Amino acid sequence: MEGVLEPGKCRDGESLVHRFEVNGSRLILDVNSGALFEVDQVAWDIVGLGARAGFDEVMVRLGKSHQSEHLEAAFRELCQLKDRGLLFSRDRTQQGWYDGRELPCKALCLHVSHDCNLRCAYCFAQTGNYGGQRRLMPLEVARAAVDFLLRSCGPQENLEVDFFGGEPLLNLAVIKQVVEYAREQEEKHHKRFHFTVTTNAVSLDEDTIRFLNCEVSNVVLSLDGRPEVHDSVRRLSNGRGSYQLVRDNILRFVASRDGDYWVRGTFTRCNLDFSRDVLHLADLGFRNISVEPVVGLPDDPYSIRPQDLPRVEKEYETLARAYLERWAAGRGFYFFHFEVDLEGGPCLAKRLTGCGAGSQYLAVAPDGGLYPCHQFVGREGFAVGNVFSGLVGTEIVDKFRKANIYRKEDCRLCWARFYCGGGCHANAHLLKGSIYRMDPVGCALQKKRIECALWLKARRLQGKVPVATAYQATR
Repeated sequence: MEGVLEPGKCRDGESLVHRFEVNGSRLILDVNSGALFEVDQVAWDIVGLGARAGFDEVMVRLGKSHQSEHLEAAFRELCQLKDRGLLFSRDRTQQGWYDGRELPCKALCLHVSHDCNLRCAYCFAQTGNYGGQRRLMPLEVARAAVDFLLRSCGPQENLEVDFFGGEPLLNLAVIKQVVEYAREQEEKHHKRFHFTVTTNAVSLDEDTIRFLNCEVSNVVLSLDGRPEVHDSVRRLSNGRGSYQLVRDNILRFVASRDGDYWVRGTFTRCNLDFSRDVLHLADLGFRNISVEPVVGLPDDPYSIRPQDLPRVEKEYETLARAYLERWAAGRGFYFFHFEVDLEGGPCLAKRLTGCGAGSQYLAVAPDGGLYPCHQFVGREGFAVGNVFSGLVGTEIVDKFRKANIYRKEDCRLCWARFYCGGGCHANAHLLKGSIYRMDPVGCALQKKRIECALWLKARRLQGKVPVATAYQATR
């Protein structure tokens, strides 16, 4: 019999399949087709020999470990899967993609506030001021940002505006006025605006809740988990912990909410047992949860370090087991990183370029300056224009447009490339000095989250628990 994949048809080192184990299950992902299989030891060992292994080699190398009839049956089945394009399949995605294609800008992140009423210890925005002066975005700038988006979006009908900070609710008056202005433009330009607010929930009163429920399609609320964890890093400007205030405000908001929301936390080196924080948020009744690893320089006390990876990876498996158990018991919730779509999933551009920062997505500073994303605001060398005169930093924009998985040495042959889209440009630049490099710690954590998500998908598809509706990002 021929090899599972005929010799000479794959580049050296290319990840055509990914074998991995999660919670005792052996899984194989066909990288290019997205086909996922849970296999027995025989098939696992055969695939482990590589794409070019023929039947004779299989018998020589595995004949002492498995019975010949089992090896022959498994080999034939693997060859059939290959013939159907479900195993060792080729990458046809790159054929329909070219570097630097000019995609319309369809999303803006408005930094309506470079100020904050919290003083979070790990804040990438340096407690809200991004290393500069504390200030709020004037209405004139916010309206000009909407006009810029309308000029830049091309045929795109659905547009997104994210209100960000600092703490954006410190500038609620401008948020309300710019939402009203954008709504006035919708019919005139045949567009539809979708608004997101990311808030620490400190000033989330009843009037604000009514406004958000009426006008804002998605709200992201920051709560880090257990009281002692949250209060150790997310303190009010007077130094007191904010857990009780924030928790009560979020509970009141979620109880009133029919639209989308996410409760988002951050875990650090100080709470590597973060699965307990995720479950704490679920126990509070929150259905949509995202808890992310902190991003910082290697010597920052809160940063996750290479020696922490085994513990963190084990913690993700622990969380995945608890996640499955809760769904089976009728108490399921959605953890952002555990929801993947093997059939539809993101569009081609998102699979290959990630979030679209620098092209489809831009950030606006309070003075109207344009940057590739919210994390690049204020970083030297990354200003690409302003909302009044448009884009001027075309060289920078071009670099971001070309920053796809096939341009990144660490990504182009990686098994996880179609799930992470090449990772976060801002984190790569912070830690490696280039948007074309990868933060190895962040990359390892992303891969582990994907493996756990795929394990959960396999369990659900086998009928263990209902299949959850995969979260589809709007950007």
